[in-house]
Amino acid sequence: MKKPIRQESDDSGRRLWLIALGLGLALAMASAAFLWHLRSDAFESQARELGLLSLALSDEIDRGLQGTAEGLNAVRSELRDGRLPLTGSEAPRALRTRADLMPLVRTLWLLDHDGRVFSASDATLAPGLTSFKPTLDQHAGNVTAVSRPFVDPLTQETLVALAVPFDAPAGSSGGWILAAMPAASLLGAFSAASPARDARMAVYRDDGALLAGWIVKTPTRDEAGVAERLARPRDIELRQFRDGTERLVSLHSLPRFGLKVMLTRDLEVVLVGWREAAQLTAFGLVLILTIMAASVFFIQRADRRRTRAQAALQAQLSRTSKLESMGTLAGGVAHDFNNVLAAIVGFGEMAQDAAPQGSKQARHLEKVLQAALRGKTLVERILAFSRGGAHTSLVFELEPVIEEVLGMLAVSLRPGVVMAQELDAKGARLRGDPTQAFEAVMNLCTNAMQAMAEGGMLTVELARVSTTDRRVLSHSQLAAGNWVALSVSDQGAGITPAVMEHLFEPFFTTRSAGAGAGLGLAVVHGVVAEFGGAIDVQSQTGQGARFTLYFPEGTDAMATPANPTKAAPTGTGQTLLVVDDEPALVAMTEEMLRGLGYNPVGFTDPVEALRALHADPLRFSAVITDEVMPGLTGTQLVESLRADAPNVPALLVTGYGGALLAQRAVAAGVTRVLSKPLQRAELAQALAEVLRP
Repeated sequence: MKKPIRQESDDSGRRLWLIALGLGLALAMASAAFLWHLRSDAFESQARELGLLSLALSDEIDRGLQGTAEGLNAVRSELRDGRLPLTGSEAPRALRTRADLMPLVRTLWLLDHDGRVFSASDATLAPGLTSFKPTLDQHAGNVTAVSRPFVDPLTQETLVALAVPFDAPAGSSGGWILAAMPAASLLGAFSAASPARDARMAVYRDDGALLAGWIVKTPTRDEAGVAERLARPRDIELRQFRDGTERLVSLHSLPRFGLKVMLTRDLEVVLVGWREAAQLTAFGLVLILTIMAASVFFIQRADRRRTRAQAALQAQLSRTSKLESMGTLAGGVAHDFNNVLAAIVGFGEMAQDAAPQGSKQARHLEKVLQAALRGKTLVERILAFSRGGAHTSLVFELEPVIEEVLGMLAVSLRPGVVMAQELDAKGARLRGDPTQAFEAVMNLCTNAMQAMAEGGMLTVELARVSTTDRRVLSHSQLAAGNWVALSVSDQGAGITPAVMEHLFEPFFTTRSAGAGAGLGLAVVHGVVAEFGGAIDVQSQTGQGARFTLYFPEGTDAMATPANPTKAAPTGTGQTLLVVDDEPALVAMTEEMLRGLGYNPVGFTDPVEALRALHADPLRFSAVITDEVMPGLTGTQLVESLRADAPNVPALLVTGYGGALLAQRAVAAGVTRVLSKPLQRAELAQALAEVLRP
């Protein structure tokens, strides 16, 4: 079972959003993977760079400290051999000389085991022996002890001291050789080799004591824990510091001196390039997803519009097909009914002529004729819906017709109804039957007034409209071209969707029994179709309705009105050709024409009638023919006649001729179109006019 158009559109929209969502997720995942890979590369690259710098600086510091340790060992050898005085006036000068030979050393001291100074290279106070690591009382001879940082009171410079034991010559006790150096010298060439302003360096003892460095806050673990955690050479890890920053940390050990060299970089700065790339990628991703979502939205909106247009077109085609089928059915019924009425009217008039004046028979026949004429009126309204009536085709202006209708309605408006008009199509001309146009406007305005039981505004508008593309309207399609648009709006209860489906069907009405036959809007539909126009109905329940009729604007010149004809005279024996497939109607018409003074020749076969015309075209003064006949239609017969007798008048008498009969009749050369049932006076008047010299 095929799904409805709207459901198919909803399913398609959901599929489109799912596809877009899938593509968006795939793109987001691909972007995330790319950014993660890029972050890892940036992290690893900076970690390698930091590790290499840490290694280089550690090697530099180690070489500098080893040089200082070798200098201290040389001083120790001189003391042991007695070449360097331990005390006396020469001792400070000798120590100064040796301190100057050591690049990192600023001061040298010689202390006894109790920390008393034997001699010193300058007046700087020596650090306490308890500040060294390893402790001097447990000091091994092959290890250089390192003190905690201390401040020189005179220069306010932070210093760090190295200590080695010495053995004095015989007769004196040993002690310690201390060498003080600026703590900043432990940082080596860091300030020159620093890769960035966020890089930091620190030198720790194994016990976690900070000797030198630019670290303001230590990591969240205690210093000993840091040293223990980062014990492996070239170990790089990411640590959270107490100041809230995350930093890359590289640490190298100097086991001979019991020191750790730590280098760090701020992760925020390390990843600044990656963050810019991530922001750019995120912006691009958001932009792409926004464009994708907007594209899906606009595609779905266009699809909804297309779906609505398809649904409207499908509904309009369904309505048109239904109305055309009903029109064909109604036309066929009207044709047969008209033939019956034609016989009733024709023979009734002749019987009435033969009945005595004032007799019951004459009165009864009068009632019969009145009933037949009421039937004729009903059939004419049905034929107007089915577009099969006999109508004239004239060029006329529409605006005067509308003004005539509004003038008639103005004197009979019900209380509470106000009429407004905006007619802006002066000189707009149509080709067709002005009587039909009058009836359509009248029916439309009457319907609008009946829709406003409580009163309201009735608005009638007329304007020229030009279209370049085909439009799908509620009940038809509007081709490209120039149109005259007549709109009638009311403020009634509106039209429900259920009623909209049957709006123009004949005999359909929402009013109570006796309030209407349901043919008013059906006639409007038939008239508009006869003119080759279109209808659009817009309404919402409780908000009134707006009917718009589109008529093709004509460019032909206006016809000159004919002079009024006086009472029709009877014939003078002219020979007339009568063609109808109903033998009873042929016999009735012949009898009626004889009574009017003509010489009729009847045929029930149109082909035989055509042969008679071709055999002697000038024999007949006029042709009276039905339209719907087997084998040959009336318009085809007249069209064939024009080749031999172009000036012979032709009257087309029909009960139903199909759509656009008036246009076909004019094209075929028909002189006059008359509708069944035909009254004798109407026929006599028409013959008198067409046979007039």
